[in-house]
Amino acid sequence: MIRFLTAGESHGPQLTAILEGMPAGLPLVPDDINRELARRQQGYGAGGRMSIEHDTVQLTAGVMNGKTTGSPIALTVVNRDWRNWQEKEIKPITTPRPGHADLTGAIKYGYRELRLSLERASARETTMRVAAGAICRQFLAEFGIVLGGYVTQIGGVQAALPEDLSFEDRFARGEDSDVRCPDEATAERMHQEIRQAIIDKDTLGGIMEIVALHVPPGLGSYVQHDRRLDARIIAAMVSIQAMKGAEIGPAFENAGKRGSEVHDEIILSGEDGTLSRRTNRAGGIEGGISTGEPIIARVAMKPISTVLKALNSVNLATGEPEATTYERSDFCALPRAVPIGEAMMALVLADSLLEKLGGDSIEEMKPRFDQLRRARLEDLPMDNVEWRFGYEV
Repeated sequence: MIRFLTAGESHGPQLTAILEGMPAGLPLVPDDINRELARRQQGYGAGGRMSIEHDTVQLTAGVMNGKTTGSPIALTVVNRDWRNWQEKEIKPITTPRPGHADLTGAIKYGYRELRLSLERASARETTMRVAAGAICRQFLAEFGIVLGGYVTQIGGVQAALPEDLSFEDRFARGEDSDVRCPDEATAERMHQEIRQAIIDKDTLGGIMEIVALHVPPGLGSYVQHDRRLDARIIAAMVSIQAMKGAEIGPAFENAGKRGSEVHDEIILSGEDGTLSRRTNRAGGIEGGISTGEPIIARVAMKPISTVLKALNSVNLATGEPEATTYERSDFCALPRAVPIGEAMMALVLADSLLEKLGGDSIEEMKPRFDQLRRARLEDLPMDNVEWRFGYEV
């Protein structure tokens, strides 16, 4: 249902995205997107590029009079840094940097200049993911679905968040922190960790949690591998530059436990026959389908590959061993990655909701949403009679 493409280079004149599949009638103005673009540029440990760019979007198709038309939406963000590169003689890069797409890109595409890999593989591309995701976020909000995220670990510093701290509070406290950590004491230790990495001319990664609230049960499917909601979310998360792993809920922690300690017991809550869970160790998804509980994706980011401390490599032009040279970058990009993770979650959930509801306009989708089957006894009548498969072979 939802498709999006991005185009552009890190130091090219502009970045472009096309988002297809958004229904008609969604209220949308550039500031709805610019708010998310500004969030992407905020975070302790950012490099010099963020002092140059002040990203704002231009909508050039698919939105008229402040509402989507149902046509593909075209978005553009100008690269201010382009002016510094427009007439610049660019020094060749022939020594691939470990951790980057320099060497693998040259192998795949036959590049004779490694900057060609750098320009497109750069996380500058995520500007347009955030822009497209902001539109999907606006769409999900029409149905009461809320997205948020926060940082739980930077380097060796890990936050122990109280279980009774609501997700809404985690989102708000994280947004008030320049490392996007909901715990103030841990945030200060994260500052110290980043400051030490800067002194050591090194970089840091960590873990973020991306959460979706009020997602209705029944999104996704187990009938084919590419329709499983957890698989789609994990793929979306690790498609973000420098993300090397993702899990739904505490999946890796659960792997070391017994089944009786892991699975979420089903209970009747309230007098209306609503089915709910005592816990949410499944992270809001069972059998590839949303349960109605909060969907929680935990995402691991590696330390940024561009480090001031030179690493050993080989100059492809001379065939001789050579140390890498530094290309401007962040020291810790994880705080700025949270809005990107939220954007990717929004893109996946918007696609799944559209798949469930169908329809070409917000107006015709809302009644269908209200009629969705919920986790209630009255929505789940059982025949409770014996039956047979009935295949003839």
